[in-house]
Amino acid sequence: MTRLIAFGEALVDMLSSRLGDSTAPETFTPYAGGAPANVAVACARLGVPSLFVGMLGKDRFGDFILGELASHGVDIRHVERTDQAKTALAFVSRDASGERRFDFYRPPSADLLYRPEHLPANLFDAQALLHLCSNTLTEEAITATTFAVADRAAAAGALISVDANLRPNLWPGHRVDIARVTALLDRAQLIKLASEELELLRNGVPEERWLEERRARGAVLVVITDGGKPVTAVTAQGRFQVTPPKVQVVDTTAAGDAFIGGLLSAVVEARLTRDTLAAWAADREQLTRALELACRCGAFTVTRPGSYAALPRRADLAALAAEARPSAG
Repeated sequence: MTRLIAFGEALVDMLSSRLGDSTAPETFTPYAGGAPANVAVACARLGVPSLFVGMLGKDRFGDFILGELASHGVDIRHVERTDQAKTALAFVSRDASGERRFDFYRPPSADLLYRPEHLPANLFDAQALLHLCSNTLTEEAITATTFAVADRAAAAGALISVDANLRPNLWPGHRVDIARVTALLDRAQLIKLASEELELLRNGVPEERWLEERRARGAVLVVITDGGKPVTAVTAQGRFQVTPPKVQVVDTTAAGDAFIGGLLSAVVEARLTRDTLAAWAADREQLTRALELACRCGAFTVTRPGSYAALPRRADLAALAAEARPSAG
């Protein structure tokens, strides 16, 4: 059976009660988060088998995240624990439109201590879909681990997805190592980027040339998001756009993770592999349906605060579609 395996950080988002420049007293509510963990939960809540691989501290926040992952149906058998560092925290402030500012308490943190020897033998096969992002590239050791995980998955024939998910304030001096991130993208067959991430990563290279370089290195599908604006899909057949639903934005914390989780759930449900992804992506109708699902997932998530609990179930998406449908007469 095809399954999602998400590798990387799980952390606690401490979400501010304050919106914009409000002078109201500020409190912070803990929500389980972390981009790869969010994607594992997004898939699980949509009924797709998903597994999270990473390391948490032996502390109350690690216990909290582990319990949250399990409660949403994520397989946590291969989560490691350590007493050598604490579970990471991210304090999240929001402006009046729901856009976020992150203040990370990382490093040091437990997720950065995961090493190749922690990875279970025979975890990957040709029915696995591995999902990664760039937050495990911010230090040398965890970068080496991330590349080792991706290379082991590739050797087993697994399909690989990468969401750039750039957070410059996680990097030394707030400077993203573009070459390092690009090296991870070039291990993927499915890439998701926000428009501003594409701008940063291409580093002055014309967009079409940069995208063609990714395709030449193995990318079958590149998806470019731009907030509430149309999503662009780039394949060997060209590019086209899908427009997401219009909703009232409350909190964008897990929007991108909800989007890629929705898209990957369609990939898993279609039982796609490294060998069959290209034919599926070449079918405009099939790909459009998958992207529309992904857009609905992202749209639903921004209407409520937090990460895991804000991610939709199938019934939530059906309700969202019903609300968006014009009434008769």
